[in-house]
Amino acid sequence: MKRLFLLVALLALVSQASAAELPNIVILYADDMGYGDLGADNPKSKIPTPNLDRLASEGMCFTDAHSSSGICTPSRYALLTGRFHWRKFHGIVNAFDGPVLDDELTIPELLKEKGYRTACIGKWHLGWNWDDIRKPEVKPEKDQRGRTFYPPAAFDWSKSISGGPLSHGFDYYFGDDVPNFPPYSWFENDRVITEPTEPLQITPETAEGSWEARPGPMTKGWDFYAVVPRLTERTVDWIGEQKGKEGPFFLYVPFNSPHAPIVPTEEFRGKSQAGGFGDYVVQTDDNAGRILKALDDNGFGENTLVIFSADNGAEHYAYERVRKFDHWSSAPFRGVKRDLYEGGHHVPMIVKWPGHVPAGTVNDTLISQVDVMGSVASIVGLSLPANAAADSYDMSKVWTENGKGPRQSIVHNTMAGKFAIRDGDWLLVAAKTGAHSKVPAWFDKERGYLEDDADGELYNLKLDVAQKHNLYADHPEKVKELTALMKRTQAKGQVRQ
Repeated sequence: MKRLFLLVALLALVSQASAAELPNIVILYADDMGYGDLGADNPKSKIPTPNLDRLASEGMCFTDAHSSSGICTPSRYALLTGRFHWRKFHGIVNAFDGPVLDDELTIPELLKEKGYRTACIGKWHLGWNWDDIRKPEVKPEKDQRGRTFYPPAAFDWSKSISGGPLSHGFDYYFGDDVPNFPPYSWFENDRVITEPTEPLQITPETAEGSWEARPGPMTKGWDFYAVVPRLTERTVDWIGEQKGKEGPFFLYVPFNSPHAPIVPTEEFRGKSQAGGFGDYVVQTDDNAGRILKALDDNGFGENTLVIFSADNGAEHYAYERVRKFDHWSSAPFRGVKRDLYEGGHHVPMIVKWPGHVPAGTVNDTLISQVDVMGSVASIVGLSLPANAAADSYDMSKVWTENGKGPRQSIVHNTMAGKFAIRDGDWLLVAAKTGAHSKVPAWFDKERGYLEDDADGELYNLKLDVAQKHNLYADHPEKVKELTALMKRTQAKGQVRQ
């Protein structure tokens, strides 16, 4: 009996030691932040980003990282599932839409198998089962612009709502769901905690661009400028609450910024040389710094894997920033949010893990955000099920050894029916143009972009990173080769390694 007791005690100690060795994992996810906005990626950036630059100096900075889409919801879906969004859908979740996640395995669900505590604080934007609280007898209305919206009385706000973060592996959620979509309220876990009692009536000027807030229910006194500071405050508090608890945690922080409405607080106005958007990026960087400091202050810094990236490129307001401030958010690439061009999905990415990821390194291997899941699974010692994360490559050795990764290609997509494929140095746009957002004529003229009659676009990014010289007509065999590879990938998926 005594021997059995000793054996059980020994196994418990081994289990505790293993749990202690598992790293905490934190994903910081910016919203509409271009590759050229981050100082670590673009020395000519007019926006100071000292905290994220320091993160890059302490970890590995990837120069060829990509989100799954050029818009919000699909990229978030792909990040959390390790599966390209275009295998299921293309667009965003609009106000009061249902969830895009069904039974796909997510990163938090995976990590819970290893005893991780999991939290999401920030922008969810993957949908909820609003029918759980909707009152069918209350019909939608129209605002003065003819836009349909639900009045506050259309929902029973006292009830819980399924389909959100708690339905997909998170133990805790706090946020406002989407910054420019109703309900304009605070959510905690599976319910709205500040009842929206009136329709949106706020339309002040923003620091840049349009207000972009959709009509719908709003909590009385809702302050758009206070949202980002409150999210950061709650994140810092949550980190502090983990001190002294056994086992590791996974924290996913999808920022609401610098997405429109562009509302930097007074403290950050004028802090950049790139206008209101630049100031909002400065505030985003400051928020990241506060979160990273909280990790250090609570003793988690040395055993935490931190991943920073963004969901897509900057909004089309980026064109005017070139003219007004000589700052190009997509530098050195072409295109903006929504585009198949690099500027739509070629995003910043930094990985830091003290003692494991070599500090101050720059890596040019091709990597997608869908690879995060496969990499994290490897780090914590889990095998992914055959039916999960089919597009996710294990990049953990790339992170720890600063080597080349197994990924050779990525199929890019934002809008239904329009695709591109990256393979090695080559990029094929299987559409008449890689642009979706309207490009000002002055910009094309200034940058030397010329129209042609080709059926698609082909570029060698090693020789032409700005995508100026369309080689589609010059290399028909390469077009044929890449088209076939794209169709094979779409039909069969990639081989996970």
